[in-house]
Amino acid sequence: MSPAKNPLIYAITIATLIVIFTIPVRATTMSFTVPAGQDITRTMTLVTDDHVTIEFAVTGQTTSTLDFYIIDTNGTVTQSYPHIGNVNIDFVCSDAGNYTMHFSNIGSTEDKLVSLDYEIQHYIFGMPEMQFMTILIATLCLLMAAVFIAVGRHR
Repeated sequence: MSPAKNPLIYAITIATLIVIFTIPVRATTMSFTVPAGQDITRTMTLVTDDHVTIEFAVTGQTTSTLDFYIIDTNGTVTQSYPHIGNVNIDFVCSDAGNYTMHFSNIGSTEDKLVSLDYEIQHYIFGMPEMQFMTILIATLCLLMAAVFIAVGRHR
């Protein structure tokens, strides 16, 4: 059997394309303690037009708040939330680079537990990357099926 007519070759090609073109959304969930009087940072590497969702909850013994702010690649504070306990932030990245999230417990005498969950979703041609890749893979599969049918008719 020639390789052009072997269905196993087509299946392997499709599986390879799916693995190559499917890039997952970057999502991170973590819990950490911000000691009294300290500032803890977490860094995100973003590209232009990334859509970011940040959610976190603060738990303390007497108060469940801390100061939260984000510094962009230019060193400018882009988001600032003083004395916040529960946060749900959505923003679109305007400049590519490293963005630093600061969880500041300065001025407090007790440690705070932070449960952080953030997601970075890439966009291609104005649509979510996963949707774009799904359309691309479906189109490639249809093209491959059409080629398979066309090659099979020449018998």
